[in-house]
Amino acid sequence: MPQQSGLTFILFQVVPLLCIGYFLIIRPQQQQQKKIKEMQDNLKKNDEVITSSGIHGTVAIVKDKTVVVRVDEGTRLEILREHISTVTNSEVKPEVVK
Repeated sequence: MPQQSGLTFILFQVVPLLCIGYFLIIRPQQQQQKKIKEMQDNLKKNDEVITSSGIHGTVAIVKDKTVVVRVDEGTRLEILREHISTVTNSEVKPEVVK
């Protein structure tokens, strides 16, 4: 029985494990991040949102990097788009950052 070399071991045992790890862990996370980024880019006025810190409000003004969220009558907060984790009144199912 021939002895396996280090390269053969890498090719037949380590590389498949790396591929499985990529398809089970890294790729789904990249897809989830892409959906969240798309949701944040498509924010529009009157969307009901929840921030990553749990603040509920309605989008009043959409800017390039931020949105102004109305949280109560006369109370508005300017929040970075990347901190919006959920849109609750969209026609599509809400995206939640886990």
